[in-house]
Amino acid sequence: MRKRNIVGGILLAAQLMGSVAAVAGPWEDGMAAYNRGDYVPAIRVFRTMAEHGNAKAQNVLGVMFRKGEGVPKNPARAHMWFSFAAKRGEAGAKVELREVSRTMTAQEISQAEAMARACEASNYRACEY
Repeated sequence: MRKRNIVGGILLAAQLMGSVAAVAGPWEDGMAAYNRGDYVPAIRVFRTMAEHGNAKAQNVLGVMFRKGEGVPKNPARAHMWFSFAAKRGEAGAKVELREVSRTMTAQEISQAEAMARACEASNYRACEY
């Protein structure tokens, strides 16, 4: 009887562990890649999510462009992604948008805003990455 309970407990634990792994989705995959410094797969995941309106993913793309993580540093592109995320209510993006704007000229901000308009108008097909 005791052996049966132990085997049953092991099987239950294995099922629970398997179901936890099944819960992980694109966000978790992207963050795992980002946190280990594997930026190319992270960008792929976050870009897809961002194109579908995910504000958190848009914010992360902004951070990656601001810091030059897996992409060349680009304040205009960072501004663009932060502005998308901020419009969708991402609080961190609002702060990041203010910070990156402080480092940009009026012309650079204007360029970033034009990029954002073109990107949104094309349903994210004509975004400059």
